[in-house]
Amino acid sequence: MKVVFMGTPDFAVETLKAISDAGHVIQAVVTQPDKPRGRSGALSFSPVKEEAIRLGTEYILQPEKARNEEFIKQIRELNPDVAVVVAYGKILPKELLDIPKFGCINVHASLLPKYRGAAPIQWSVINGDEYSGVTTMFMGEGLDTGDILLQKSVKLDKKETGGSLFDKLSVIGAELLVETLDGLEKGTIKRIPQDESLATQVTVFDKSFGKIDFNKSATDIERLIRGLNPWPSAFTKLNGKTLKLWDADVLTYKDDSIPAGSIISVGKESFTVKCGKDALEIKELQLEGKKRIKCGDFLRGYNPEVGTVLGN
Repeated sequence: MKVVFMGTPDFAVETLKAISDAGHVIQAVVTQPDKPRGRSGALSFSPVKEEAIRLGTEYILQPEKARNEEFIKQIRELNPDVAVVVAYGKILPKELLDIPKFGCINVHASLLPKYRGAAPIQWSVINGDEYSGVTTMFMGEGLDTGDILLQKSVKLDKKETGGSLFDKLSVIGAELLVETLDGLEKGTIKRIPQDESLATQVTVFDKSFGKIDFNKSATDIERLIRGLNPWPSAFTKLNGKTLKLWDADVLTYKDDSIPAGSIISVGKESFTVKCGKDALEIKELQLEGKKRIKCGDFLRGYNPEVGTVLGN
């Protein structure tokens, strides 16, 4: 099939590779404009653009807006069989959606209609879901509201993080998209309307979302730590310095007379913090200005006192 691929971040790269490996013709790759990074302000390419260059793609488009008339004209002239959209980051107008013969197919990292919108991977971990997965769907004008084509689920590990689930779903999404293209070409895939009564909407995170409220249960905080690993990270304060928490275990703890956030014990390899319900044994962390390390290594150079309240 003749394919126009639209995507920007790492998550989309595996799908672009899979389309190429499956023998489809990538007519063009569309990604967001280059952005200045660091103090030098040098322009950096999106992961998708870097992969497109590696694949030898000659036609790379980076419109400021997807509604740009010249951009839409370029896609129309290509006359693609299908457009594949994976975390492109821009809303596509109906004029663009209507161009490809088989429509625009989106790869979304959730089992729709659950988790429409941004950051579905992190929310799945934070909410303690047993399963996550990937959906391929026809794109409409609504946000993640189009008809479902194929889905594949994956069971979350006990210590699943946002990063580890991201890696799993990017591979699964690539495989599912190739299967979807084959089914569309053969006419064997049926469109399944989403059940609006089951729809949930989620939003993107900013760094402030990771601030830990120790009045919450240890289970909720532990999920937050895993869900925001590696970005934007869950954090608190220790003696005035930012302390990122990367790994922790939930421990049963019953004493409600101790303030939430208090360090209740310090061992050789970990320390334990009282939460609104139960407690967290901290296993991996990162103090402001330092590297991410195991808690045991941290404790060999830093001795937090029992009774210290995190977050103050």
